[in-house]
Amino acid sequence: MVRSENTLFVGGPLDGRVLPVLVGPTGLPPKTYEIPVPRDDGRPPELHVYRRIPGPTGRLGLPRGWRYAYDPAGRSGSTGPKWPWQKRS
Repeated sequence: MVRSENTLFVGGPLDGRVLPVLVGPTGLPPKTYEIPVPRDDGRPPELHVYRRIPGPTGRLGLPRGWRYAYDPAGRSGSTGPKWPWQKRS
């Protein structure tokens, strides 16, 4: 069974929207969320990238859920492990 969680998007073209985001087996949404926007002139689609951040804090000071913040640099997250001998971008 596939679960989804309604998640708030902050900044960028999706500012203020709440969209269902699929969660993984641990119950967490992905660290980055990429949205390709097609262009009319035939060039490759423009890619908007959002990063997962903790949601608002509750009464005990613990974050309640997650939200996505717009990353204007638009760099996609790395898919593999981060080794100490690799350069960070």
